[in-house]
Amino acid sequence: MERGYIMWIDTAEIYVKGGDGGNGIVSFRREKYVPMGGPAGGDGGRGGDVILQVDEGLRTLIDFRYQRHFKAERGENGKPKNQHGKSADDLVIKVPPGTVVRDRGSGRILGDLTRHGQRLVVARGGRGGRGNAHYATPQNKAPRMAENGEPGEERWIVLELKVLADVGLVGLPSVGKSTLLASVTAAKPKIADYPFTTLSPNLGVVDVGDGRSFVMADLPGLIEGAHAGQGLGHQFLRHVERTRVIVHVVDMASPEGRDPYGDWKQINEELRLYDPRLLERVQIVAANKMDLPGAGERLQAFRERVGDVPVFPISAATGEGVRELIYFVADLLDQMPAQEVGDEEPQGPVFRLEDDTFSVDREGEEFVVRGARVEKLVRMTPLDQYEAVHRLARTLRRMGVDEALRRKGARDGDTVRIGGFVFEFVDEEGVEEQATPEE
Repeated sequence: MERGYIMWIDTAEIYVKGGDGGNGIVSFRREKYVPMGGPAGGDGGRGGDVILQVDEGLRTLIDFRYQRHFKAERGENGKPKNQHGKSADDLVIKVPPGTVVRDRGSGRILGDLTRHGQRLVVARGGRGGRGNAHYATPQNKAPRMAENGEPGEERWIVLELKVLADVGLVGLPSVGKSTLLASVTAAKPKIADYPFTTLSPNLGVVDVGDGRSFVMADLPGLIEGAHAGQGLGHQFLRHVERTRVIVHVVDMASPEGRDPYGDWKQINEELRLYDPRLLERVQIVAANKMDLPGAGERLQAFRERVGDVPVFPISAATGEGVRELIYFVADLLDQMPAQEVGDEEPQGPVFRLEDDTFSVDREGEEFVVRGARVEKLVRMTPLDQYEAVHRLARTLRRMGVDEALRRKGARDGDTVRIGGFVFEFVDEEGVEEQATPEE
């Protein structure tokens, strides 16, 4: 790896899991001079959330190349004397500004993080289980059952970084984008006389000189077919979505007999095929390398064919015409709204609402019940507590699980699997199923 080169990572997939809630406990008062002390089992603490937070000091997603699994701590279990367990701290993960967060399974956008300090909860921690003090009734004054903590939410998410810049430099490889960026900012991009010297976006701040400034990004060069992933493909195009103004750099020196108008048209076609809205973005042509022989004649022919598109003849190497281009861009930005172009709104709530739907399937010799609420109920039930098992059986019966099993052909003694637990089905009114954790 070349010295001083920082690997640019702009996409990552990570697994996040909120902390499980702490378990409630079964406990009774044992105080002197308090005969027949009542239930006093405390609730478990809440599990920690997994939160993404924007840190403006970060530029890439390279940290997620080495760590892809993030799990928040679980809550503390309840304690005697009605003492609640301690809730766990949230797990905060730092991401660079411009990070779009998607759910990998559904493809839905969960959030678009653009401002320093902005936060997004991507996996919520589970609530703490209730202690036996919650289950005391006039009919049952000494309940011997509690509740396990709620499982934390878990999912795979996709992080996609889109550079936040006011101006994006686009064009074919080796047209002089990096040279232009280096001439107007303090950025030091790699510059050489061969294609694809820029393999990642470079950013720099342009000081106009009259108190104004803006951020300019030198984006990797395009080739034909980039919209379909050819060359640097989407690694380049996703960053164009964020820019407010596109400066299209065209080489007027016409290397290898290329037609500048054909090059300009080719790049615009790639932008259109990737996202037609990009052609609605303000675009300026920087006709570069005007210091080389024959550039003047090609510029005249180019202007006649592009119509009303603003064209600025420049030489990024000598500085000719660069100041006029920069002032024009600054004036344009002053007239444009301040919000970021391409800012994406979350498509609906981050968390899915839980419902009572479930399915029953026969797989070999056992019946498998699947459903978010059914599986959570089983996980939150301490199956070594007789009263808790009876409560679970009554709840499942009310939800219609027993009837659904009968319709699928379940009979006495058949094996029923819910989540990681195996039950024996008893088809007799008023008799509860017995359950044991799967080994």
